Amino acid sequence: MAQHLTPLDATFLELEESDETAHMHIGALLVFDPLPGGGTPSFEEGLAHLEQRIEALPRYRQRLSEPRTGGLSWPSWEADDEFDIRNHVHRAALPAPGGESELMEWLGNYWSHRLDRRRPLWDAVLLEGLEKGRWAICTKTHHCLVDGVGSLDIGYVLLDTSRRPNGGWAEHAAKPPDEDDPNVLQRLLHGARSGLDAAVHPHRLTEMIHHSKALAELIVRDELVAAPHSSLNRPISSERRYAVVHATLKQVKDVKNALGGTVNDVALASVTGGLRRLLLARGEEPPERGLRAMVPMNIRPAGDQLSLGNQITSLFVHLPVAEPEPEHRYRLSMAEAEGLKSGTQAIGGETLLQVAGVAPPVLHSFLARSLFASRLFNVTVTNVPGPQIPLYAMGAKLREIYPLVPIAAEHAIGIAVMSYNGHIVFGVNADRDTVPDVDELVDGIRESFAELRRLARKAGAAA
Repeated sequence: MAQHLTPLDATFLELEESDETAHMHIGALLVFDPLPGGGTPSFEEGLAHLEQRIEALPRYRQRLSEPRTGGLSWPSWEADDEFDIRNHVHRAALPAPGGESELMEWLGNYWSHRLDRRRPLWDAVLLEGLEKGRWAICTKTHHCLVDGVGSLDIGYVLLDTSRRPNGGWAEHAAKPPDEDDPNVLQRLLHGARSGLDAAVHPHRLTEMIHHSKALAELIVRDELVAAPHSSLNRPISSERRYAVVHATLKQVKDVKNALGGTVNDVALASVTGGLRRLLLARGEEPPERGLRAMVPMNIRPAGDQLSLGNQITSLFVHLPVAEPEPEHRYRLSMAEAEGLKSGTQAIGGETLLQVAGVAPPVLHSFLARSLFASRLFNVTVTNVPGPQIPLYAMGAKLREIYPLVPIAAEHAIGIAVMSYNGHIVFGVNADRDTVPDVDELVDGIRESFAELRRLARKAGAAA
């Protein structure tokens, strides 16, 4: 049977359809050392490697039954009888000297272009010419196909855990998402059955009340009380800038061990400091209530590797950009996170997605836009913990992963934090027209993290 998109998966198609400036693909740049014998793989070698590995991912050979949403049913995934991997894998080279400046310019351009909806919704480039003889695989995959955590799981299919190719996780077959029934009448009947089920099982009624209360709190807190006005939320272009900040996992853990909190707290506090510097450099007073960040949260069940589709909800975190003192700013960030952990916001967000999913496709686009409106949040910040063991492709060691999170209409900045094998990369995706000063943000993240490290050393010396 055909596998229909879930309402959440379809949301990312609808966001593109409602505004040409929105690109809803996620992505990553995987930077490798030279091959064991030196040099980089030929295009044919790279092509053969990727073609062999995607055998474990049938969805990567499927396309949408319809290129657009709407009507009375969601598009479904269907086999692309004309699939040719050469339409999806390309070759490119950086201009000399192949340093970070050339790489960032290339990435911004590559990630500025949408995927072709007439074909399976992914693309990859074998990129040569990086300094130190390194090479890379750069990808973009539509968010309707997979979320950030799911794409990380899929990375294991493409990579090996030793220099000798061992097939990654190719022995595991990809699990399709649950069947989504497009029939509105059946949805209504399902709702009626759910009500009867709650009457028969009172504990489920209690659970429904809990979810309803959580949804009400979310709407009051994060919709009726709008996100603050900011220069980060204005009409954007379809072109992107990309920049990175590097750190080590040890450095981050040293901070959280000395000051308290978690790795995520350190990442968010560093981003908060960077956003504060950007606003001040623009002559803009940081909002007293803080900027509101949408932080995607994984709800993928443990052991659910290689299942595609989206299994996420969102938390809305206030970033205390108005606080000038670094340590107090960090304490405020931690307190915000602690409040969210003990609250009902995650349940409310998940319930909101479920409620939106009940709407027929012809009406769903309006709800989809409201879930990603600038009224609801100012900036996206996502943290994806990666594997802490070295990985390889064709015998070459994977050195770094640069992550990409998409930005919706009227959202100028999205920041993805990715850890891998002891390293952390903050990947900044910014609109090219409205964020010409992306270096202020990057320098601010770097400076804020350095301040936290100094505070950590001071706390350690006083202990």
